[in-house]
Amino acid sequence: MSTYPRLPFRQSGPRPALIRGGVVGRLMRGMTAFGMLLAFGFALCENAPRVWAAEAAVAPNSVIVIPVNGAISPASADFIVRSLQRAADDRAQLAVLQLDTPGGLDTSMRQIIKAILGSPVPVATFIAPSGARAASAGTYIIYASHIAAMAPGTNLGAATPIQMGIGGAEPPAGGGGMPGLPGGGAGAGGGAGAQKNGPGAPASADSASSTNAASSPSAALPLDTQSTEMRKQVHDAAAYIRGLAQMRGRNADWAERAVREAVSLSASEALAQHVVDLNARDIPDLLRQVDGRTINTSHGDVKLSTANAPVVTLEADWRSQFLAVITDPNVALVLLMIGMYGLFFEFANPGFVLPGVVGAISLLMGLFAMQMLPVNYVGLGLIFLGIAFLIGEAFLPTFGSLGFGGVVAFVIGSLMLIDTDVPGYGIPLPLIAAVTVFSVAFVFGVSRLALRARRRPVVTGSEGLIGSLGVVLDGGLLQGDATADAPAGGMLAGWAQVHGERWRVSSTAPVAAGHAVRVTARRGLTLTVEPAEARQQGERS
Repeated sequence: MSTYPRLPFRQSGPRPALIRGGVVGRLMRGMTAFGMLLAFGFALCENAPRVWAAEAAVAPNSVIVIPVNGAISPASADFIVRSLQRAADDRAQLAVLQLDTPGGLDTSMRQIIKAILGSPVPVATFIAPSGARAASAGTYIIYASHIAAMAPGTNLGAATPIQMGIGGAEPPAGGGGMPGLPGGGAGAGGGAGAQKNGPGAPASADSASSTNAASSPSAALPLDTQSTEMRKQVHDAAAYIRGLAQMRGRNADWAERAVREAVSLSASEALAQHVVDLNARDIPDLLRQVDGRTINTSHGDVKLSTANAPVVTLEADWRSQFLAVITDPNVALVLLMIGMYGLFFEFANPGFVLPGVVGAISLLMGLFAMQMLPVNYVGLGLIFLGIAFLIGEAFLPTFGSLGFGGVVAFVIGSLMLIDTDVPGYGIPLPLIAAVTVFSVAFVFGVSRLALRARRRPVVTGSEGLIGSLGVVLDGGLLQGDATADAPAGGMLAGWAQVHGERWRVSSTAPVAAGHAVRVTARRGLTLTVEPAEARQQGERS
């Protein structure tokens, strides 16, 4: 098979006081240098896309291939939408969406479909290579495309919406379907008269032969045992895909069965039942078969001439890859944890700056990822409440009550956080357990270090003089000083060296020169001392 050039996809578009010296000072200087480097990198990213877009511009009337593998997510939706805009800007004659997906999020799927319906460039969705599938959300995208094609050995279907949340009602017989409307997961299984299939698996021969018998909505499985919310989701999804099928002139009855009964079809069956327009081995074969066709788009009719057209394959740029990373629920949860603990450490130890900066950035990135995911806000609130309880346990004498409640709230919130059953979007229990153990260890460990630091004696300033040892200088503390500022009440005055400094001292007991004294108080520029031997004898007694 011939190879095509693969082009990177781009789209144009008061300083805190530092603690000087020591490890903290070095950290602050390193953080400043890193921040300047990061700012410089963002400046380059802001200006570079215009240069890259000009360098990567493709010839007019070319064919742009947009490969999409994996679940339909906010990252893949962003990549597809911007790629279609790129195709329109470069005046390409056809955009080929090479699809292999088990399903995905409903919001992302609808974003892609809106872009396809409004695209001035015809869009051909091609389920390829052999062995690929377009289950769940992929079936809707197939029906929305101007041209629908499948490679041999591929399948599509299983588009039933799934009940959201914990403890929801079971989906229709056969299980799976589209990631709920508004959320859900890739479906599985056949309908009436068909065996139960895996997610996106081909339906059995019985299901294919029973298409005509179940071509009307009344033949679908009964929904009496399902919740009102589930019935609303199924009816909405069925109406949505039926409208897409009628717009493109494809088999609307089978599309509705794919929603209500979660049935699937192989490539040859889909072609025979007019679910797709053609079967093709690869992209060159697809381009030969669509050559000369006239496609109606939102901006008028477009006649294709693709037999010898140049083909350019787009690749996801740094933005799409960045979105793909942070919109992973596991990464988003870890970012939230880093953000909360960074801010907690900064508030508990003001002046470090670095934990606060890292925590604020991580928290904002985590919240940005959460607003793109189907999040249960009750679960998110429980996570924050659990962290607050764990922090409160470190400072309040609750004897473990807040700490235990915080752990429980955090675990329940993590289980409820992602409000969908889409494969790959759940948070695994080992991660929840690991983050919970780390949270407890981190909060109590940091709190213990902070309390230990607070209990240490002061070693700087005037308070640091109390308890210090000194040496009496020449003359000793043998008699009172006759000067005006001599101590009253029978105190003996003299001079002593404390912390390498010469201090005026006073004492109630005489001390000879060269003997050690201990500071007990300070009054202005005069220190009150006592013989060091007297303190040691008192401690022994």
